[in-house]
Amino acid sequence: MATKPKLFYFCGRGRMESIRWLLAAAGVEFEEEFIETTEQYEKLLKDGRLLFGQVPMVEIDGMVLTQTRAILSYLAAKYDLYGKDLKETVRINMYTDGTLDLMLMIAVAAFKPPAEKEESLALVVKRAKTRYFPVFEKILKDHGEDFLVGNKFSWADIQLLEAILMVEELDASVLSEFPLLKAFKTRISNIPTIKKFLQPGSQRKPPPDSHYVEVVRSVLHF
Repeated sequence: MATKPKLFYFCGRGRMESIRWLLAAAGVEFEEEFIETTEQYEKLLKDGRLLFGQVPMVEIDGMVLTQTRAILSYLAAKYDLYGKDLKETVRINMYTDGTLDLMLMIAVAAFKPPAEKEESLALVVKRAKTRYFPVFEKILKDHGEDFLVGNKFSWADIQLLEAILMVEELDASVLSEFPLLKAFKTRISNIPTIKKFLQPGSQRKPPPDSHYVEVVRSVLHF
């Protein structure tokens, strides 16, 4: 029996959450080791397992992988979620880079002082409505298909749904002017593996709270 992928990160979303989403959507079971102390983190550093001294880190297929986008692209290719050719792959890369940028704005905001955090999250909603979601609404309108690339379920669809749900946590009405994205959200959420991941008790993580922020600050000393 193949060894399950093992994920090393804090017990929260951060840069690992998209990796959890991708594995779950592919129907792959995975294990997690949560970093909760400086000692744990320093041991990973001492053992030379963190290429650039950073997490996320994933053990899979006899390898130790770091760097979020590298991990995601490997998983997408491994589980046939990366398009049928280079032209589809580069479109998937463009779309996922965009949604990842949007989600990282949310992740970073958690570590800002309250006033700055509120301002940053308001900017996220504004950017989603004016820069990111209009692009995806147009893509769906132009090709009239169920999925973003090649009319086949891909990493791009998974990550767009993740981004939509994160922004909806900030503004529940954010899709009110995007009917095709609203239908897309319903359609992708009902794919069996994703539907399972969205249920209570899954390995999906909640929005960052003060405890998560405190643990990350304590371990990384910032």
